[in-house]
Amino acid sequence: MRSPLLVRALLFAALFLVAVVIGYTLLRPSGRLPVYHPSQLDPRLVDASVRGEQGEHHISDFHLTDQAGDSVTLATVKGKVLLVDFFFTTCGSICPKMSTQMVRVQDAFRTDDRVLLLSHSVTPEIDSTATLKAYAEQYGADHARWRLLTGDRKQIYALARTSYFAALDHGDGGPQDFVHTENFVLVDPQGRLRGFYDGTSAKQVDQAIADIRTLLDERD
Repeated sequence: MRSPLLVRALLFAALFLVAVVIGYTLLRPSGRLPVYHPSQLDPRLVDASVRGEQGEHHISDFHLTDQAGDSVTLATVKGKVLLVDFFFTTCGSICPKMSTQMVRVQDAFRTDDRVLLLSHSVTPEIDSTATLKAYAEQYGADHARWRLLTGDRKQIYALARTSYFAALDHGDGGPQDFVHTENFVLVDPQGRLRGFYDGTSAKQVDQAIADIRTLLDERD
């Protein structure tokens, strides 16, 4: 029969072990990426219409068309990790660099159907599905992994400013308005914003690739 002293010692040791485990769990770095809310971002990125948004921010619903002529909506991308950008096919400055970096991301997840890249044309009146298809072929875009999107101009500009917070400039999406941004935006399977990167920087895109892997681990 165990003595009271031994019982107390064993009990103390068990409690100490539990305390250590709890403390380690609370204090260790979680490795989780932040979930971004409009109030945490540069106010210049956040359209006035959503600055007072309450609760978690989720990307807005949309209805656009990809390079194959297929409809793409929020339901299409639900449950996937997204990397999003805004470009136009006649851009000769930052867009080729961004598309080259998107190729690197596509290659990193070529066999993983949990990841989808979305590139929105900011000149949809020029970038028809046929034009996007030719551009996609130029960069080797796999339709299953990388959708190049066109559609209603005002909708695309609203997505840039009130959904993804990708653009510093402000406007109404009309003929005189123009979005030109190098930002890549990372979105988790719940539609929450989890990262922002300079899409012309290989180093930052390396971080985006690492962060996508973190989200995939979190998803599983």
